[in-house]
Amino acid sequence: MRVKQTYFLELIEQHKGILHKVAKMYMDDADDQNDLMQEIVLQLWKSFERFEGNSQFSTWMYRVSLNTALTYFKKEKKKTDTHTFIENIDRVDEVDSREKETQLELFYKAVHELNKVEKALIFLFLEGQSHKEIGANLGITEGNARVKLNRTKDKLQIIIKKYGYEF
Repeated sequence: MRVKQTYFLELIEQHKGILHKVAKMYMDDADDQNDLMQEIVLQLWKSFERFEGNSQFSTWMYRVSLNTALTYFKKEKKKTDTHTFIENIDRVDEVDSREKETQLELFYKAVHELNKVEKALIFLFLEGQSHKEIGANLGITEGNARVKLNRTKDKLQIIIKKYGYEF
């Protein structure tokens, strides 16, 4: 049992970025993000015995994380906060970091206007997953994933333009 727990914690540590990214996509308040991350880890632990290794741990973790985030809203009311502050973004360069931070804040603000499925689509796309992988993670066909993702990207562009940002 101890070995299983240690192995689980090592895997969670290796892939903790997934937890942070899912939480930021679905929750705008830091406390809510932490609550969601705890709920995801709990669900990962509860279902860890059923992880058979037929896919990479990260792929399985995406699926459990997104499903948990989607069902989390059924249990909790989502708090709305239009003043989202984005911290610790992995890919922000030193050059133009202020502009990039502003763009990321705007992006996350726009993402918060998407529905739960659209957020999952954008998250998986940003993680570099193919349409086939996105479809598999969301339980839809590859073609459906492609169509839904394109519509979601268009919707995001409209929302961002609404905030006065041209790209």
